[in-house]
Formats: sequence, structure tokens, C-alpha cells
Amino acid sequence: MEELAKNNRRDFIRKTVYLVGFGALANSPLKLFAKEAEPKSLLICHTNDWHSRIDPFPAIDKNFGGMGGAAIRASLLKEIRKQEQEILLLDAGDVFQGTPYFNFYGGELEFKLMSEMAYDCCTLGNHDFDNGIEGFVKQLPYANFPFVNANYNFKGTELEGWIKPYKIFKKKGLKIGVFGVGIELKGLVPDKLYGKTIYNDPIETANTIAAHLKFKEKCDAVICLSHLGYKYNGKKVSDEILATKSQNIDLILGGHTHTFLPEPVNYKNLINKNVMVNQVGWAGLRLGAIRINFEALSHKNLALSWQGESSINIQKV
Repeated sequence: MEELAKNNRRDFIRKTVYLVGFGALANSPLKLFAKEAEPKSLLICHTNDWHSRIDPFPAIDKNFGGMGGAAIRASLLKEIRKQEQEILLLDAGDVFQGTPYFNFYGGELEFKLMSEMAYDCCTLGNHDFDNGIEGFVKQLPYANFPFVNANYNFKGTELEGWIKPYKIFKKKGLKIGVFGVGIELKGLVPDKLYGKTIYNDPIETANTIAAHLKFKEKCDAVICLSHLGYKYNGKKVSDEILATKSQNIDLILGGHTHTFLPEPVNYKNLINKNVMVNQVGWAGLRLGAIRINFEALSHKNLALSWQGESSINIQKV
């Protein structure tokens, strides 16, 4: 059974390489990652809640047998970069916790793998505090990428100075502002693990940072990495609520609720402009892919799993 799983993963990578690299969809409107007509466009790839899932799920797992794993994601990203040359790779938090790799290595392996995959930026999820602030800081030397969060105040903690509210990236002629917001930790994470961290209102904070990035920094696009959760029953703050109460955010890439959106969802913000929200489940089972053009957004969500002949799942707005 183990050998079968290996063969399946090998076939998946081979078929994925064919789809991405050799134009199997060349005559189709779903042409994968085709260059847009506009001179300026950038592919945003993203993950969330991969929870230390280094290996694929065991073949006997009733839901995700043989699916996921860091190796498949790394291979797919390698092929995407061959065609795109330059992408922006982001993560919406909860990198830690879920397999014995985290229990044994404390997050070192996760950050090393993300660095090897050349992640550009990540925000913090509640499970990233599972070894306390000290445990998170201990692993930071293995992360060759920045962490952003705007609504946690880490003053007086070991994370003070390590976490920035936002980061600006210049890629393919576009200036992209990326900031992070996180869920309220009290009641979700033991007090001793997040210590003196102060939680500030994520909607107010997000609007302040987004306005700064749009008007002061003159960013072409503003992306929020959110670990609030996609939506809830009631008034609990979520990506859906954030989108509708925002003004200058173009794209919200979310986490926490492990929501497998079949495609991103558009919401109208306070000034009746579209805000796109996406989340790609958990455990590294999918890779989100959204192309930002100078005037428009399009997307394809890629399934990082073996599904017989349907080895890749593509939808388009």
C-alpha cells in the first residue's frame, strides 16, 4: 500500500508538470497560468492552516489518504515558477501543531521547508503560540521570510520588533502591500502562552493599515493575510465581515476555519467595490492561486492531492 501511495504521488507530480508546463489546456479558456494581455500581472499563491503536515496523509486515511504533503507542494511551486519566473507566495497562519514533527522539532522543520519553498510572507495563527512566545521566537532563525500582524501588540514580549504590521513587495512591475490580522487569543489560547500580547480590533486596524498602504505607500494592490476565520453564525468578526466593513483592501487570504472554498468569493466593501476572499482548507491539501492584473483579479485553486485521473482541480471566476 505504501508503494502504491508513492506511485500515485509520482504520477500526480508528473501529470501536474504536464498540465502546468506543456500547455495541455492551450486551446481552452482554462489555460493554466497563461500570460494575461496586460503588461503588469502577478500570480499570488497561498496556503493556510497546514498544521505541520509534512508528509501526505496515510493511504488508509478515509478522507485524505495519500493526499497533501510538503513535497508535492514544493514540486508544484517549482513548476509554476518556471513559467511565471516571479510569484508572491503567502501563508495565513497555523503553520504549527498537528503531527509528531511539531511535537519533536517545535516548528523548525516547518520553517525550514517554507524557506526552501521561498515563501515571501506569513501571518500568525492561534496554534503558532502553542509552544508559547518563547517557542515561536526560538524557531525564527529557520524562517527566511517575514511575519506580519497589525492587530497584535507585542510590546514587552520576546516578539517585540520581530513582527511587522505590513510588508511591501515589488514584483513584476507591481507594488503589493501585505498586512496581517489575527483572531482574539483570549479564551482560545492559554494566557501564559501569549503573555502580554495585546489584541486590538482587527477591522479598525485593517482599515488604518490598508489606507496607509493604498494612499501613503501607493501600493497597486493591498492584501490582508487573515487568521480570523471565513464566516460564523452571529456577529463574531470574520473575513466576511472584514470584507464588507473595509475600504481599501483588494484581497483577503484567510485561515482558521479550515474552509475549502471551491472558488474565491467577492463581497462589496463600504464604498461598493469588490473585495475578493479566499481560503484553501487545511493541511496543505490545496494551493490557492490568484492572478492580480492591473485592473482585475482571476483565480485558480489547485488541489494538492491524488484524485485518480482528476489530479488537478481548476476553477476560474
